[in-house]
Amino acid sequence: MDKNNGQSLEDTRHASGARARPLSSRYLNRELGLLEFNRRVLAQAADLSIPLLERLRFLCIVSSNLDEFFEIRVAGLKARIDVGADAPDSDGMPPSRVYREVAREAHELVAAQYALWNESVLPSLAKQDIHFFRRREWTAAQRAWISAYYFREIMPVLTPIGLDPAHPFPRILNKSLNFAVQLSGKDAFGRSSGIALVQAPRVLPRVIRVPPELAGCDHGFVFLSSIIHAHVGELFAGMEVLGCYQFRVTRNSDLFVDDEEVKNLRIALQGELPQRHFGDAVRLEVADLCPPSMSEFLLQQFGLDANDLYQVTGPVNLVRLMQIPDWVDRPELKYPAFTPGIPAALVRQPDIFTAIAKGDILLHHPFQSFKPVIAFAAQAAKDSDVVAIKQTVYRTGADSELMRILIDAARRGKEITVVVELMARFDEEANLSWAAQLEEVGAHVVYGVVGHKTHAKLAMVVRREGERLRRYCHIGTGNYHSRTSNLYTDFGVFTANEEVCADVNDVFLQLTGLGKASKLRHLWQSPFTLHAQLRNAIGREADAARAGKKAGIIAKMNALLEAETIDSLYAASSAGVRVDLVVRGVCGLRPGIPGLSENIRVRSVVGRFLEHHRVFHFVSSGDTYISSADWMERNFFRRIEVCLPILDPRLKKRVVEEGLRKYLDDTTQAWEMDADGRYRKRGPGKGESGRCAQLELLDELAGTGLPDPPDTKRALRPRKKAKAAV
Repeated sequence: MDKNNGQSLEDTRHASGARARPLSSRYLNRELGLLEFNRRVLAQAADLSIPLLERLRFLCIVSSNLDEFFEIRVAGLKARIDVGADAPDSDGMPPSRVYREVAREAHELVAAQYALWNESVLPSLAKQDIHFFRRREWTAAQRAWISAYYFREIMPVLTPIGLDPAHPFPRILNKSLNFAVQLSGKDAFGRSSGIALVQAPRVLPRVIRVPPELAGCDHGFVFLSSIIHAHVGELFAGMEVLGCYQFRVTRNSDLFVDDEEVKNLRIALQGELPQRHFGDAVRLEVADLCPPSMSEFLLQQFGLDANDLYQVTGPVNLVRLMQIPDWVDRPELKYPAFTPGIPAALVRQPDIFTAIAKGDILLHHPFQSFKPVIAFAAQAAKDSDVVAIKQTVYRTGADSELMRILIDAARRGKEITVVVELMARFDEEANLSWAAQLEEVGAHVVYGVVGHKTHAKLAMVVRREGERLRRYCHIGTGNYHSRTSNLYTDFGVFTANEEVCADVNDVFLQLTGLGKASKLRHLWQSPFTLHAQLRNAIGREADAARAGKKAGIIAKMNALLEAETIDSLYAASSAGVRVDLVVRGVCGLRPGIPGLSENIRVRSVVGRFLEHHRVFHFVSSGDTYISSADWMERNFFRRIEVCLPILDPRLKKRVVEEGLRKYLDDTTQAWEMDADGRYRKRGPGKGESGRCAQLELLDELAGTGLPDPPDTKRALRPRKKAKAAV
């Protein structure tokens, strides 16, 4: 495999001495699996066949992912260790051991990330006349402009804090940019503590554009940290600056709301949110030039040890570079633009309710547009025959057209019910804001069930048609979020099927009222039936295989961790069922072990779009499902989720072909997993052309109406060889 597909990064990783994990358990560890996923993302940044500015994005995505990894997963590990809860989990590893291995592998990953930034991405940007000017490179003219910028835009909002008995070490905000300054001399009051801190307010941009006439190019930038470094002495008149070192601390950001004590979830959450910025420290990032004495001082202040220190050769927060591709107007350095397609059924019949009444409609995002989902709500808001709209909201964004439409619909007198999940991690503030705005216009806003996150993606419109009321529903695998719908792969189905719509109505009744869960006709639902129904479906494939019948399981999801489901897959494999799994992120199942999982194959696809849809296909029955739920304990038992059978044969063929088969055929973006949880990039066979599922779907669906459904036999049979070139 040549270096252009990320193999060079992988070679570096294995040369670094990373150890294979012993087969000490039937299950793999979640935290280590998440780090493996981020290695695959980092491989995208190393792939020279990917446009340069997109490589930069992938580099930033790794930093963003690692931030959340430390805020939630590492914080959880450290909390368990601190209270002495060190019993092994199902993977056979106690938290203390997991923490040690996580620290070792995270340090390796961060080192590889910054090596890639310094040795590949940054020089490549410079060759394209996209420059990040370091202090030693500033010309006299640039230095003068930067100095004027500092005194005008930066210095007025900085507050230096000298450390002494009257000024103890301050509370440092989570993930904020800070500077530890070593000083010599005495100040106006005779103080000489020797150390001061400077916090960079979040209102300040972390990257500043240099005017083209001074940069000598159209795209020149300087880091805020460089400007503060160069001028920090201005904050300490008459004293000598011996050193200035940027640092950043990451804190536990998981919110805790006591399910048994809470009386009002919204008020309880509003009380918790401000504390997120000041949770227990879990990671300290410092610049590479920071001396050991200063690093040790900072570690002590935050209650951390050497394993928690990450010394980096560059900006301590690469996430802030995510805006650069948007600032740089160089289309040739980005993925080609495309126009999402519109299903032919909606092209032929613009009235969305008339179109849905004629038959179910499938949307495959981002290859097909999210606009029909917006149009579904917009038409309902203005339609005089629509009497009610019900919607779940998990993540929708701070600027949501869909939420504004629901607010308008409430103003027009429609009966609006919105189930807002307040505990959607890192979207709590946006959801609180929308909940308040909806309540102001008279919408019914409920917060689901305390202790069970509402993760199902459901929308229902009730419309009066003649002498009857008719329901129209949208059920999806992804959030009602216009921005992420352009970045994540997801399925959504519009349906007027009376039984399916009755199921959706029953789920809304559960969420807004009280009473026993009713038996649903088609939907599998967490926390009641989804887990058992899924295991039953897996068991039926095992029974078919034992009876000598055709059997097989193909499933795609974001994560696979729940032990009983894994055991069911192991049992199916032992019965002779071929199991093909496409798991984007962390997988706790060990594939390919003789006597346990020799018939199971696991792959991960990482590409331009985040693989997000959950699709399950069972060969013996032919049943195919899409779902909001991954195969994790939380999704089965602590969330409200739904799993929808695809009833229309034409749409079922599409879901199997587009959501599963193409990903099994992918030979350019797929990674094969081995029994110890390591991944190897998959390549085309000898004499074969590479295939890319995402590119093929763009080619088939983007900018078009709905394609003709594939032949049934073609959709459901394994392909022998890949033929199409990408």
